[in-house]
Amino acid sequence: MELGITIHLTDWSIGVAELAAAVEERGFSSLWVPEHTHIPTSRITPAPTGETELPEDYARSPDPWVSLAAAASVTDRIRLGSGVALVAQHHPINLAKVVASVDSLSDGRTVCGVGFGWNREEMADHGVDFTTRRDRVREHVAAMRTLWADDVAEFHGRYVDFDPCWSWPVPVQRPGPPVLVGGGGGPRVLSEVAAWADGWLPIGGAGLRVGLDALRMACDEVDRDPADLSVIPIGSVPEAGKLAHYAELGVTETVLRVPSAGRDEVLRALDAHVRFLDG
Repeated sequence: MELGITIHLTDWSIGVAELAAAVEERGFSSLWVPEHTHIPTSRITPAPTGETELPEDYARSPDPWVSLAAAASVTDRIRLGSGVALVAQHHPINLAKVVASVDSLSDGRTVCGVGFGWNREEMADHGVDFTTRRDRVREHVAAMRTLWADDVAEFHGRYVDFDPCWSWPVPVQRPGPPVLVGGGGGPRVLSEVAAWADGWLPIGGAGLRVGLDALRMACDEVDRDPADLSVIPIGSVPEAGKLAHYAELGVTETVLRVPSAGRDEVLRALDAHVRFLDG
C-alpha cells in the first residue's frame, strides 16, 4: 500500500516546500492540503471536531493551490492533492484555470479532492446558500471538466453559465485531473461519489468496511463499476493493524496525518511514519 501525507498548513507551520521535499525524500506517495478561504468570527456552525472552540488552524489556512504549486517546484514524483477544495465557494472558470495551471507545472501530478463544506458562515460570505452546496459542487465540477477537456468550452447550468470560450493551459492529465469527493460514508455523499466522481476520500477512514459496502450499493443504483473508483482514506492516524485492514479491503493508498506544527515537530512525525512504508 502506498502512503501519502496530509497536514493542515498554516502561516505558523512548517513551510510547504520543505515539507514536500521531505515527503518525497522519505518515499511517501503524495501530499494533501485542505482549504478554508477565511473563517468568520461568529460561531453559528458547530466545529466539526466536536470542540467548543474551532482550532485556530482553520483561520490560518493558506490557499491550497498556491501551496501545491510551491510543492510542485521542489518535487518530481509525489502526487499533489487538495484535501479538500471547497469548490462551491469559487467560480469554476477561475478554479479550473488554477488547477490546470498546477497540473501543468507539476507535469500531471495533481489530484482534485473536493468537499461540500460544513461552515455556513464561510459559504454565506461567498454568496452560497448552504442548502444548495451539493448541487453547486456537482455543477462546478462538471463545468471545470468541460474547461479542462474541450478546446472550445461552454456550459449552461443553473449556477454556472458561459458561452464558448478558450482557457489554456489545459491539464497534462487528459481529459483532466481525477476528482475525488471527501466526506463520511453517509448515503448522500456516497451517492454523489457513485454518480459523477472519480473516487472517494473517506475522512479519517473510520467505518471503512461499511462505507465500501454502501459505495458498492450506490454504484449498483447508477450501473457503475465500483472498481473504477479510487478510495483513499485521508487523515488517518497510522497503526499497523489498521493499515493491514485497509489493505485487506483493497485500499491501495492511505493518507496519514502529521500535526499542524513547526518544522521540528512535523519532521519527527514524518520520520515516525516512515516505518509503515514497509508494512
